[in-house]
Amino acid sequence: MEKANKIVDSWLVLNYQSGHKKSLAILVKRWHSKFCKQAFYYTKDIDVAKDIAQESWQLIINKVHTLKDTNKFGSWGLAIVTRKSIDWLRKEQRDFKNLKDYYESMIVFKEEKLQGLTDVQKLKQAIKTLPKGQQIVIRLFYIEAYSLIEICEILSLSKGTVKSRLFYAREKLKTIIKHRNYEPSESKADY
Repeated sequence: MEKANKIVDSWLVLNYQSGHKKSLAILVKRWHSKFCKQAFYYTKDIDVAKDIAQESWQLIINKVHTLKDTNKFGSWGLAIVTRKSIDWLRKEQRDFKNLKDYYESMIVFKEEKLQGLTDVQKLKQAIKTLPKGQQIVIRLFYIEAYSLIEICEILSLSKGTVKSRLFYAREKLKTIIKHRNYEPSESKADY
């Protein structure tokens, strides 16, 4: 069956190379979901996977005339999707590291202003124990005073994900602070 699929793909590629545009539509129909699944395997994000598949199709359309062994269309296309997915992961890691470095420097700057406040130092230590994703959301929301929508745009996350990370980060901080017998220096009156 796989050999038959390769033959059909090869025939479609040859047809497209000869100028029959409808062959491309059939190739897209046969391969688009496979490309999306391949990209999703790396990115774990459906929307990003679809974007990568679309970008891959643009490259494939531009380069398909250079494909000499048309029997290898599938592996050639999947290799393009894989490279684009890995490039996206590298970019995300760089962006995350740059964002993390920036926010850590802002924390240090703001803490220098607030030296001597032990409550702030205890809270800082508690925040450091949170997962990185929650740390960043906490810092963006409370220290940088970004709105939820702005945080969604900065981190390319959905509003639900940002809300969830904030909620779980707050809950973990409450637990950590209670566990350490942390009492704020100024207690607020009960209403």
